[in-house]
Amino acid sequence: MTPAEPPPGGAPPAAVGAAGKSGGANMDTRPDGAGVEVCARLRTPILAASSVTSAATARDHVLAVLRGRERASAAQPNDQAVTDLLLVTSELVSNAIRHGGGLVAFAATPTREGVRLHVHDRSAEIPSTAFGPGALPAGDTVGGYGWPLIITLARDIAIERCPDGGKIVTVLVPLG
Repeated sequence: MTPAEPPPGGAPPAAVGAAGKSGGANMDTRPDGAGVEVCARLRTPILAASSVTSAATARDHVLAVLRGRERASAAQPNDQAVTDLLLVTSELVSNAIRHGGGLVAFAATPTREGVRLHVHDRSAEIPSTAFGPGALPAGDTVGGYGWPLIITLARDIAIERCPDGGKIVTVLVPLG
């Protein structure tokens, strides 16, 4: 099994891209001078990690995006949906820092369904549990809860390797 393949019985690796390859990645600069990482295949600008450096700053950024989404829409997400969004944000960013060689970039994009998160880290390794059933670890296991929580709370999970190294994990967290 290659790193791009899910464990037996898991979801197909289509979200990873053809043969686990992705389009090019490059760095652009916004007019305010903040770096914007763009993985050409995703075509989604994501903030360079200089503005999001931890799970806490990622949650703050997501809350700011959520406030903007709420102003643009009459629909207000319930407290549980916001908690789920913040938990998924924390897990993805913590994984990038702890297991992915560091956070390269981050974005939170509002959609009609919820908020789409993009987390770019330095490791091209696809987590073995990312396409699993989302079962929590058995017994008194320390760790191993992140991906099961992400799988349970998020939708449209995609992991794309970038040719210059690293990967981008993208998920949609529904808010309704």
